[in-house]
Amino acid sequence: MKRALSLSIVLSLTSLISEAQIPTVDEYQAGSQQMAYPVPERYQPKLSQSPDGYVPFHMEHYGRHGSRWLLNTNDYDKPVQYLQKAKEAGVLTPRGEEVLEELMVIQQDSKGRLGELTPLGHRQHRGIARRMVENFPEIFTDSTYLDAKSTMVIRCILSMANETAEMQMLRPGMKIKMDASATTQKTLAYNSEDTVARRLSREARHYSEDYAASLPKPDAFYDKLFTDRAFLNDSLDAQDVFDRVFYIAVNMQSHDDYPSIYDLFTQEELMNGWLARNADWYISSGMTPLTENRVPYNQRYLLKNIIESADTAMMSPNISANLRFGHESILLPLSVLMGINNAGYQTEDLTSLAEHWRNYEIFPMASNIQIVFYKPENKSEYSLDDVLIKVLLNEQEATLPLKPVTGNYYRWTDLRKKSMENIEKYME
Repeated sequence: MKRALSLSIVLSLTSLISEAQIPTVDEYQAGSQQMAYPVPERYQPKLSQSPDGYVPFHMEHYGRHGSRWLLNTNDYDKPVQYLQKAKEAGVLTPRGEEVLEELMVIQQDSKGRLGELTPLGHRQHRGIARRMVENFPEIFTDSTYLDAKSTMVIRCILSMANETAEMQMLRPGMKIKMDASATTQKTLAYNSEDTVARRLSREARHYSEDYAASLPKPDAFYDKLFTDRAFLNDSLDAQDVFDRVFYIAVNMQSHDDYPSIYDLFTQEELMNGWLARNADWYISSGMTPLTENRVPYNQRYLLKNIIESADTAMMSPNISANLRFGHESILLPLSVLMGINNAGYQTEDLTSLAEHWRNYEIFPMASNIQIVFYKPENKSEYSLDDVLIKVLLNEQEATLPLKPVTGNYYRWTDLRKKSMENIEKYME
């Protein structure tokens, strides 16, 4: 499909977007990957009882780092530069001048903090660890062997450190091993090394860019900041102004002590800002014919590691858990590859994507996949066919594209077989 044709399709279908059954996002969800991990006051997962005659004995896990500062200097510098230029020209509204002052404060505070965990990020992982111990006391005991690995990025290492420290406090006898080195990178953060997936994603990027360009312009946002629209259009990059300020606004939820600037955006502008990013993440991580259904397979090494680690654990008499810490750019395609909660949804139509596929449901800050393994309680010996699993996405029971044994419980051999089939498609 040629670019001109794709743009024509997007433009013709965009007029139907208001008629589509797309849920309205709130100010948290509008952040996409910046969405803070849902707290218990807003979101209390309820887990089903273990199947009759079964007991949990092992966990495989992949978790994203917690809430953080933005990653790049320009994330904080560029919006300040834009508004300073407008102020010098005398075209900022009173609210625009207030926003400039607020952005200058967070810009200054970001120095030396780019990409680092915020205090909220630390608390998120402590809370997750505490609930893991509470939810699965049979797995997290004083005699459990816990193997934790992280990418070499400091926010991931600190996320791992917070979870394991909380577990150690709750279960002092737990035997914990941690690692973060070049030996863990290929497994935990392979995204950048898969040149085929990167090429296909890059070549298809124009689909999400065309879709974003077709959405209504944020005129109300501009009017709240600028008194002269001609200056905005002639002397600044209007779309980049919106994108930069929006990016800071939705990441304010990563902090405890900065004022909200959500008043700058209408509900429609929040929605459209999210729709554009949802489509972009789908192109970069989703199972879509627009990227030849290839991109999620970049997590085949990680999925293979999970399978091999589980196989090893089942051969040992010890109770164990394997925890991994990395990034949303890994957790999202892993979820897609596994088909968790229909994350493997396929479409070429980005205008209806949000009806079926919503990124914030998968990878908020501190998002995590927990695969819980169950064995027969009264059998001293059991086969792999006896082992059941339950998958939790962000601590909520999730579905898999498999036939369940009961409720949200599946046979490990079924997931293992399907996963190996996926892995072998592109394994080198």
